[in-house]
Amino acid sequence: MQAVILAGGKGTRLAERLQGRPKPLVDVDGVPLLQRQIETLRPQGVTKFLVLVNHAADQIEAFLAENGDFGCDIATVDDGEPRGTAGAVLGCLDALEDRFLVVYGDTLFSIDVGRMADAHRRSGAQGTLFLHPNDHPHDSDLVELDGDDRILAFHPYPHSDSAWLANQVNAAFYILEKSALEPWRGAPGLLDFGKDLFPRMIERGVRLQGYRSFEYIKDLGTPKRLDKVERHLREGAVERASLSAKQRCVFVDRDGTLNVQKGYIRSPEQFELIEGVGAAVRRLNDAEYRIAVVTNQPVIARGDVDEAELRRIHARMETDLGAQGGFVDRIYHCPHHPDAGFPGERPELKIACDCRKPAPGLILRAAAELNADLTRSWMVGDSTADILAARRAGVRSILVATGEGGGDGKYSAVPDVVVRDFPSAVDFIVSGYPSLAHLQGAFVADVGPGDLVLIGGLARSGKSTLASVVRHELDARGLRCQGLSLDAWIRPEAERRPGVGGRFDLAAATEALGPWLDGGDVRFSPPFYDRFRRQTRAGEPIDLAKDDILLFEGVPALFAEFATFRRIHRVHVQADEGRRAQRVIDDLIARGSDPAAARAIYEQRMADEAPLVAQSARSASHTLSLDSILSNPDRAR
Repeated sequence: MQAVILAGGKGTRLAERLQGRPKPLVDVDGVPLLQRQIETLRPQGVTKFLVLVNHAADQIEAFLAENGDFGCDIATVDDGEPRGTAGAVLGCLDALEDRFLVVYGDTLFSIDVGRMADAHRRSGAQGTLFLHPNDHPHDSDLVELDGDDRILAFHPYPHSDSAWLANQVNAAFYILEKSALEPWRGAPGLLDFGKDLFPRMIERGVRLQGYRSFEYIKDLGTPKRLDKVERHLREGAVERASLSAKQRCVFVDRDGTLNVQKGYIRSPEQFELIEGVGAAVRRLNDAEYRIAVVTNQPVIARGDVDEAELRRIHARMETDLGAQGGFVDRIYHCPHHPDAGFPGERPELKIACDCRKPAPGLILRAAAELNADLTRSWMVGDSTADILAARRAGVRSILVATGEGGGDGKYSAVPDVVVRDFPSAVDFIVSGYPSLAHLQGAFVADVGPGDLVLIGGLARSGKSTLASVVRHELDARGLRCQGLSLDAWIRPEAERRPGVGGRFDLAAATEALGPWLDGGDVRFSPPFYDRFRRQTRAGEPIDLAKDDILLFEGVPALFAEFATFRRIHRVHVQADEGRRAQRVIDDLIARGSDPAAARAIYEQRMADEAPLVAQSARSASHTLSLDSILSNPDRAR
């Protein structure tokens, strides 16, 4: 493919850095920008260049000649009087190949051009524009797409305060068909691609396609932007944004997680972000997590909302996030609903599918398109469907207490972590988990295949959170680890006896594990305790191989008796009692107890649990406090 580089800019805003050079030759961390552009494209098969020059053209021509045109076929054309970006290209149509790439001379990029070209060919479009979200859509040129990524309209800034627009920014990197430009040959005046030519092409019915990607492209037309680009180069951010690099992703539910739960959202006017969500999304952006919204939207199958209105709702979401400096990379929705009987329903969407959560289809599709490293990725949601979808997709899960808060009770799915809301989930992902991973290293390094790890301590001290971190860190070492909570063996209320031993059926737990404790494999279905309904039901089956590590956590974990030859590692988790007490009481209130009853339950359990837990702690090989890490009471529960 031929590349056209628009290199005629004077670079007035960069004058202090240029020292008399033209903008395309600005030094970017020791290498002229034009050289970086050519050396990025050349290995991808782009070896023919048309460089459009104007200001200080002689310096650019001399630079290329001194470097032997970098082994490429490079021609320069002085475009004379300024004509605008599109006008300059139209002025040299006769020198263009049938299909060519347009690159602006003030951008640093790392883009898989071959992949973009493949998408261009598949779409049958006459032009494909590289689009990406950014943290300042309010002052960016935005592009409106349909459900197939065909461009419908261009929205130059400034935007009306009442406008809800998807955060798809024209990044000024295009693949164009020469034939699509022929009708404008010789067009007079200044013509810009984004503001003038592309909108006119849309009006004539020319198919322009959006190519959405998180790959790196930044303009560096000011000293501040240049400094930022150089910092990204030195810190490896440019390399990490490559589609060939595995990405850390956060897959996030929409209703009840990002926005206030209001039943079915049928219009943008109903959409309201939960407080703090925009700042939390920006924090993930800054930490280089890719964010994909994965949402069941049965309103489509029910006939309450069509796809165009759903795009408007999501445009409202992106506008509100963008106003707080945050953006999501992709939005995926399932339009299906298996049940019939709704007025105006769409029969073709009344099907059982693989994308409606708890099926993992949306997560897996997003993971494929974003090249996600599932072992370092998360799912955040408010329902058991979100948690089960995460398990089936192989990602870590966080349940938020907003929306359903896990109280839907539809599926026997236990989250890795429970937090107050989405900002708390982000705090745990970015800060809490790395700190816990470091903390647990003291004892995990000694854990090997076939070992039994017991994690005990008082309720709400952080045991389950620590257990999930340990399990994932062992998995990351290539050690297969299964995690179980003794909460699964909590007796039904009618069968409980006094004391902590009377609340847990420890004999049933050890019996279920008997074959594994004796050195064999076992397949069993541990019970599932619904903490909101305080009911026990059958859980998902588990295959526990003889060489698996078993991680068992719960209040009585350290004083449960396991007759086995296996190595046992005992860990006691302690916590500041004031903070722990408040977490216990808050949890009981969330599950339906009034404050006085919750306080009474806490005091009763302190009387019968605390002495036994303190005594069993003496057998622990490691005692950990998570207070310094979970000091934010909303980080994990």
